[in-house]
Amino acid sequence: VMFALTDDDLACSILDCPGGAASFAAEAGSRGTSVVAVDPVYAAPPEWLAVHAVDEAVRGNRHTGSSVDSFVWAFFADITDHLNKRMDAARLFGQDLNANPSTYVAASLPRLPFRDESFDLVVSSHLLFMYADRLDTSFHISAACEMARVARREVRIFPLISDTGADTSVLVASVREAVSASGFETTIEPSPYEFQKSGNEMLVLSRGAGRAST
Repeated sequence: VMFALTDDDLACSILDCPGGAASFAAEAGSRGTSVVAVDPVYAAPPEWLAVHAVDEAVRGNRHTGSSVDSFVWAFFADITDHLNKRMDAARLFGQDLNANPSTYVAASLPRLPFRDESFDLVVSSHLLFMYADRLDTSFHISAACEMARVARREVRIFPLISDTGADTSVLVASVREAVSASGFETTIEPSPYEFQKSGNEMLVLSRGAGRAST
């Protein structure tokens, strides 16, 4: 939902970076999409990861429940629905990890073990900009350029806000400038998904013409 993926997008090859303990790869793969998820956590034993994913869903729900007014309750009906959906996603991740281990590659930004233009589309959620207080400008630029390197068509990064509420506009501008210097067009586009307040935009990096800059 957050990346506004169309049926045409899902017919492409997709890299989920970082994939985390999420169900995107499992759900997209069940539709026939060629998808790979990459994350350093995949180096851990699959049995541990499956349990850890469920534990993290519970922990995340408790954290969310401590500040419910900071979130938009549209995709999730309430805190109970949030827990149920996150638990379902965690369990699906664990099942798919065991059934399709080659889908999950242990690696991390800003260096990915893939050749140039290996995937049509790269999607990246809740890493860049979200942890702006812990990941510096150099990392953001290197990571964005690396994702652009392995994308044949496009990179979509969501959201563009920090979890601390800090202003990320200068950081976003720096990333856009650096990626543009590599020959990519950059746009900021709306996302149909908003859970954290004001977290409803994504940065799109496009190889070649086709999108007008904002």
